[in-house]
Amino acid sequence: MKMRHALLGLLASAAFVPAAVSAQTVMRLAENQPDTNPVTVAMYRFADLVKEYTDGEIEVQVFSGAQLGQEPESIEQTQAGIIDFSRVNSVGLANVSPSMGVFTLPYVFAGWDHKYKVLDGDVGDEVLADLEKVGLKGFAYMDAGARSFYTVEGKTITSIEDLKGMKIRVQPAPISIRMMELLGAVPTPMNYGEVYSALQTGVIDGAENDFVSYHTSAHYEVAPNYVVDAHLSPPALILMNKARFDGLPPEHQDAITKAAVEASMYEREIMREANEKARDTVVEGGATVNEIDNAPFQAAVQPIYEEFPDLLPLLDRIAAAK
Repeated sequence: MKMRHALLGLLASAAFVPAAVSAQTVMRLAENQPDTNPVTVAMYRFADLVKEYTDGEIEVQVFSGAQLGQEPESIEQTQAGIIDFSRVNSVGLANVSPSMGVFTLPYVFAGWDHKYKVLDGDVGDEVLADLEKVGLKGFAYMDAGARSFYTVEGKTITSIEDLKGMKIRVQPAPISIRMMELLGAVPTPMNYGEVYSALQTGVIDGAENDFVSYHTSAHYEVAPNYVVDAHLSPPALILMNKARFDGLPPEHQDAITKAAVEASMYEREIMREANEKARDTVVEGGATVNEIDNAPFQAAVQPIYEEFPDLLPLLDRIAAAK
C-alpha cells in the first residue's frame, strides 16, 4: 500500500513538470522511384527547403524506392495519417479523387505550354481543392513526362494493329484500363515494382511510361522496343495528410506550401532535361526508339471522353484553354 501511495505521489508531482517539447518535428514522405529519378531528386530538394523555411523545426525524411509501399498504398497511408507526405502520379490518385482523372485522359493536353496553362490555372486549382474532400492536401503539379509504349523482344509496335491482343501493363486505374481496351490491347494492371519481372518472364508483352522511368527502372533491358506515341501526360504532385497540415501553425503551413511549390517548379525543369538524356542513354544501352503516327491512336480512344461524363465540364474548359 505504501508503495502504491508513493507511486501515485510521484505521478502527481510529475504532472506539474512540463513535458519536454521536441525542438524538431519529423515527418515522413513516401516516394516509389529510386534516388536517381528527377521526382526523387526534387523530393530531397523539398525536404531541404522545408528545413530551411522552418528554421530546422520540421525535418522531412524521404523514403525512396517504395520503402513505404507503392503509390496506391502510400496514398491510403497518407489519407490515414500513417505517413505525412507522398509523391504520386495523378493516374492512381484519380481512384481516390475522381476529378483528378481529367488529367489522365489520353491526349488531353496539346503540348507543354497548354498543359501548364491548365494545371497552373483555375482548373488545376479546382482539382487540387477536391483532394481536401478525401483528407488530402495537394500542392503544385510536377511533370511526369509523356507516356509511350515499350515491348519485349519479338513484340514490336509499328501501327495500332500491332497492339491487338498484346498484354500491356497499366496503372490500376479505370481510365488507363479503358484506354488500353479501346486500343485493342489487353490491359494488365499491376504495381510498378512488379513490372520488370513480368516483362522478363513474359507475363506481359509490354508497358508504358516516360523515358526517365523506362531508364531508371531498367525496363529497357527486358523490353527494348520503345515507340513514341505520347498517349498520356499525367502530372505528379506532393500530397499531405489534410488534418496534419491543418494542425500546423500558420507559419509552418506557409513554409511547407512554399517549399512544395518551389520543389515542383524545380522538378519540371530537371524532368524535361532528364527525359532527353534518358532517351539517349537507353538507345546507347541497346533499346530501339521509333516515332509513330499517333492519329489512329487518338481516333481509337475518342469514345473514352463520353464514358466519363462527370469529367466533361472540366474537359471542355481544358480544350478552351488551347
